[in-house]
Amino acid sequence: MDIALYSDRLIVRNLQQQDWPNFLMMHQNVEVNQYIRELAVETEIKLTFQKRLAPWSLETGQWLTLVVETLDNQFVGLTGFYCQDLYSKRVEVGYLIAPNMQGNGYATESLQAVIDWGRLQFDIHKYVAVCERVNLASQKVLTNLGFILEGKLLQHTYLHGKWVDDFQFGLILD
Repeated sequence: MDIALYSDRLIVRNLQQQDWPNFLMMHQNVEVNQYIRELAVETEIKLTFQKRLAPWSLETGQWLTLVVETLDNQFVGLTGFYCQDLYSKRVEVGYLIAPNMQGNGYATESLQAVIDWGRLQFDIHKYVAVCERVNLASQKVLTNLGFILEGKLLQHTYLHGKWVDDFQFGLILD
């Protein structure tokens, strides 16, 4: 499925082979991953990249990974979603913004484009997102888009040698 979403400042498009250097950088960057995951070795990241290049449909149960760029083709980050429950039309969203692009509203703008597209393309009923309790920037992105805090997941994720609490957010579209 070819995807090209446009907002006022951004293009959100399919992941392509030439995106490998940026994909690798985003998955090896300590700042980007501090609230998300342990850093993986390059061979593991390459396997993930190859999976994300495969043809995607909502039914695959795989992440749809999209590249976010400015209108003049500067790399901003990655965004996307995967279907948690096809019958319930519930998807989880995610985003990674390059450190030099953070704080400009790009996460909010790109995620809004993905939400709008998902609603039109697949009639998504509910979007969910999980973020670490102390990730205030991510919480702000979600609340700015109308997500509400639905739950506090205590000691939910083991990250960087300790158990951390996560917040689950939801956005219901009627």
